[in-house]
Amino acid sequence: MKNEPLLDRYPSLVLVADKKLVKIPGQIQQFPRRAYLPVMDESLWKIHSGAVQSISWREDGTHVSLGIWGPDDLIGHAISSINPYYLECLTPVKVTLVPLNDWSPDSNFLIEHIYQLEMLLAIRSCKRIEEMVLQLLKLLSNKFGRVGTQGNIIDLRLTHQDIADLLGTTRVTVTRILQKLEERGVIERLSIRQIILKDSDFWHYQI
Repeated sequence: MKNEPLLDRYPSLVLVADKKLVKIPGQIQQFPRRAYLPVMDESLWKIHSGAVQSISWREDGTHVSLGIWGPDDLIGHAISSINPYYLECLTPVKVTLVPLNDWSPDSNFLIEHIYQLEMLLAIRSCKRIEEMVLQLLKLLSNKFGRVGTQGNIIDLRLTHQDIADLLGTTRVTVTRILQKLEERGVIERLSIRQIILKDSDFWHYQI
């Protein structure tokens, strides 16, 4: 089914973000899961905790994921040329507003930002969908995971549709691949949408 424009699909969530906005630079602000951070051309958001997805939409309504960002990342339309541009909270997040006038980008920021964009692009270029899903789980594990007794726990509580959107594929395909990976013992899925990426010699794929 054709995707609807973001404002038509989630008008209440966009309003939640607008009402919670406190335009005080440096003050920590909290937004709930599925809220949308206000996008401003003269400011960025610095993430202190949680995960945010930058997204856009094609003219036909197709969802386009531009990146997934976490603690210490700086994000915003001010450093993107994409239109339209939205920031969706995949988890509850804590952020601060950073005016461009107060921001001095350094080489480390630019390198890390480009690296993350290239990693997602490389993952999407995988020829096999199973490899694509595995590499995304590895990326999420490295960036957001915490060490457990059986492997790294990815506790972003992503839906199958979230993963599909990040990869540019379908929810049905992601569900099928995750079931296959669980049957092979590569992952374990918990009831609260947590995924354990198990310690394994299975990782023979290299980007």
